[in-house]
Amino acid sequence: MIGVRAVQKVSSTRAFARVAPHVIPALDRAVHRLTRGKVLLSAQMLPGVVLTSTGARSGQPRYSPLACMPVEGGWILVGSNFGRAGNPAWTHNLLAHPDAEVSWKGEEIPVTARLLEGVERAEVWKAALAFWPPYATYQARVEREIRLFRITRRAGGGPCE
Repeated sequence: MIGVRAVQKVSSTRAFARVAPHVIPALDRAVHRLTRGKVLLSAQMLPGVVLTSTGARSGQPRYSPLACMPVEGGWILVGSNFGRAGNPAWTHNLLAHPDAEVSWKGEEIPVTARLLEGVERAEVWKAALAFWPPYATYQARVEREIRLFRITRRAGGGPCE
């Protein structure tokens, strides 16, 4: 797919990393709201969820449109922050308050997040690189280890796709 390769190349640039965090989430939030949770613009290229987490310091709901990697029983969220230096705020929120909610294809799903570490993280990181190769560029750009979270439905939340 030439379109996917072109998007991957563009998304690996430093210019994209400067602009995208300000533009893409705002567009995603607006379209998601207008379509009552059924559409995310960025999900036209990668699967996506809107994560509702609890602010680590504020305790207030925080809405983050995110690319995700669907896996059996849930999703993987990659805290790449588009290859920028700091961890994205939503990762701090999940560390402080792992119970959250995702909007997936118009459905609101209660979830629990778990930070992946060690061998499990290494295995999932390989799968994430195969899923979206620009993650390697993002990791090479930063000194921190990009955080990976496994998101699973909380008990009583029904089956995942």
